[in-house]
Amino acid sequence: QVRLVESGGALVQPGGSLRLSCTASGINFRLYTMNWYRQATGKQRELVANITSGGSTNYADSVKGRFTISRNNVYNTVSLQMNSLVPEDTAAYYCNVGARGSLFWGRGTQVTVSS
Repeated sequence: QVRLVESGGALVQPGGSLRLSCTASGINFRLYTMNWYRQATGKQRELVANITSGGSTNYADSVKGRFTISRNNVYNTVSLQMNSLVPEDTAAYYCNVGARGSLFWGRGTQVTVSS
């Protein structure tokens, strides 16, 4: 059974930082591209960043230079370091992987950027 569990969401002031983590189980983690998505209230879910099995990364234009995605294939985790947060980053953040012909999602972790 594939399971993704996110953690690290919180309330943070503008300009602050957070580090999100996602722990995966039930897959050969090192083989898969891992994705972080986010969904703000009333908006569509959007891709924030992803990292391939080889370590190549891709970012949404809105987070380039502020967010960094990384992975640890020993602990089966993918992390998202978020710096210089702005209110527009407020959203539920989800971990995602495409494996075995299906898409798997975590339950999400809430990030709120507000003073």
